[in-house]
Amino acid sequence: MTKRYAIGVDYGTESGRALLVDIATGEEVATHVTPYPHGVIDEALPGSGEKLGYDWALQHPDDYLKVLRRSVPEVLRASGVDPAHVVGIGIDFTACTMMPLDAEGTPLCFRDAWKSNPHAWVKLWKHHAAQEEANRLNAAAAAAGESFPARYGGKQSSEWMIAKVWQILNEAPSLYEQADTFIEAADWVVLRMTGNLTRNSCTAGYKAAWHKRDGYPSASFLGSLDPRLADLATAKLRGPVLPLGSRAGGLTGEMAAITGLRPGTSVAVGNIDAHAMVPAVGVVTPGKLVLAMGTSTCHLLLSETEAHAEGICGVVEDGIVPGYYGYEAGQPAVGDLFAWYVNEAVPVEIVREAEAVGLSVHAWLEREAAKLAPGESGLLALDWWNGSRSVLMDAELGGALVGMSLRTKPAEIYRALLEATAFGTRKIIETLSAAGVAIDELYACGGLPQRNRLLMQIYADVTGREIKIADSTQTAALGAAMFGAVAAGAEAGGYDTIVEAADRMARIREESYRPIAAHARVYDELYAAYAELHDYFGRGASDVMKRLRNLKTGRI
Repeated sequence: MTKRYAIGVDYGTESGRALLVDIATGEEVATHVTPYPHGVIDEALPGSGEKLGYDWALQHPDDYLKVLRRSVPEVLRASGVDPAHVVGIGIDFTACTMMPLDAEGTPLCFRDAWKSNPHAWVKLWKHHAAQEEANRLNAAAAAAGESFPARYGGKQSSEWMIAKVWQILNEAPSLYEQADTFIEAADWVVLRMTGNLTRNSCTAGYKAAWHKRDGYPSASFLGSLDPRLADLATAKLRGPVLPLGSRAGGLTGEMAAITGLRPGTSVAVGNIDAHAMVPAVGVVTPGKLVLAMGTSTCHLLLSETEAHAEGICGVVEDGIVPGYYGYEAGQPAVGDLFAWYVNEAVPVEIVREAEAVGLSVHAWLEREAAKLAPGESGLLALDWWNGSRSVLMDAELGGALVGMSLRTKPAEIYRALLEATAFGTRKIIETLSAAGVAIDELYACGGLPQRNRLLMQIYADVTGREIKIADSTQTAALGAAMFGAVAAGAEAGGYDTIVEAADRMARIREESYRPIAAHARVYDELYAAYAELHDYFGRGASDVMKRLRNLKTGRI
């Protein structure tokens, strides 16, 4: 019997990777990573050198195409698989990562007239410079009694589509008028692959306030923000919103030549990177919380009911797996937080010592931090180095480290930062549970669970729950490949549902992490202190973090 394959392309913050998968077994046959040549653009535009403001984070659209040009042909070459046996391709993406297009579907930053304007470029998910627009949007929605914010914990984020579009309108109105459409990067890549403009229900639902029955926020509400926004949904967010696993179209001849695949190969609609991980760990039923852990962490959960909990990033019907409500919460600095400490604050002596014993700085710090008992450092941290997504939905908050002395060691600080992210996850679990959303099991996937055993043991101890780990090292790409197989359908050798694909392709490690009772008791005490600081700085008792931010940005 001829083997059949699917390709998943995972677009992360710093790189993109392609994965070729045997769809009968889930075997990962070949993978290839392409770093983005331009990376995260947060200081100045390429070419023109135009300086960017505080909290800007942009990307170059051609970096995404480079992944298709390099990584897809490479997995075909390395595997020796006949392109005729690849039934489908799917992609996942960071979100909300959006850009303005002209009437031909070309990003405005590719046009000479606009390439020196920062608003013409891709706004990456962690672009937070639209916070003022988000604040005004949330205030207006509350005053008008709008119902849609309740699906997002009561607030729209500065990271999301409408706030980012409104920032463009406010700061570059002529560019706003020139833009024919605003689109998620995921949907733009699919447009380039198929020639068809489609939007996926995942990014539309979680990042653009789209609802399966109600659509986008009403023209009257959007127009109340600014009359020029009244036709935003119908004019500049137009295009069919298709369910996950839908076939967006077939690969064009041009893209087939670039990738090495056959023309007409089924292309799935786009997906959010973290959301694609859920079926890839075999989670297709309610009550199982998936921690998609990387530079940030997304907390994803299926449920048969819709509840409006504080701080959720969204509850979307069919948003993750068809037939269920999909919940998302998140922490915007996890791996990024640990990397910040290693790159910016670790003494050079530690770097040298790690090199001397053949370890990375991360591995050296993990080894030393593992020697400490819970509470031994005397430190406690708040994990808001990139703002608080859940449960406070406030990007203007900052991190904190409490309890330092002249005897504090780098490994103690590192462990406190690991613990802080675990405390943030426990806060999310407790908030969802209090709203009546059942959480019976925990699963973890992404790069961090594969590399940092101490981190995962801390998470088990802090949450008091067993944590199961994905077997795949490329979980998002595997999930994208699974949706590619579903887009092809059973008649073409794929699957008709994501449940069928998960049954054959998803894998979990036999090993899991279980809480250590003595550790859990200490962490209960530390978590109570974390919760006290969380509410003190995050719920208005002290606005010192925001005053400091205002001084930094020149608002005072």
